[in-house]
Amino acid sequence: MAKNKFQHGSGPSQRQLRVGELIRRTLSDVLAKGEIHDPDLNRMSITVGEVRTSPDLKIATAYVLPLGGQGQEDAIAILKRNKHEIRRAVSKQMTLKYAPDFRFLLDETFDRMDETRRLFAKDDVARDIAASDDAQDDDTPPQD
Repeated sequence: MAKNKFQHGSGPSQRQLRVGELIRRTLSDVLAKGEIHDPDLNRMSITVGEVRTSPDLKIATAYVLPLGGQGQEDAIAILKRNKHEIRRAVSKQMTLKYAPDFRFLLDETFDRMDETRRLFAKDDVARDIAASDDAQDDDTPPQD
């Protein structure tokens, strides 16, 4: 069966993943070196956690977080205000056919990890996990 490249529900292609990572590194460099002429942006230290690209690579969604998590909404507003200059600086360092249009969203990965740790630390969850592990041990055949 031939794979439909427009099939919904499938994950990003290898090309999208490679280009997204390249954009992430380049964007991180641009922000770290202060190449954007905005003193508000250059005062911030922004982590670029991930960049996801559209299938045609024309839109790059950057998941960002200011260092320490302070001023998140301000950071997004400043990045959006400078997105054209950011696009120019990033595309100057890359060899893509099209310079992607940037979208900036807060990277909530760390918040989700904290919430997951908090849930696993709850007594009832720990008890359920231990019970599940015990049940799996009972199903495992003895080793020689």
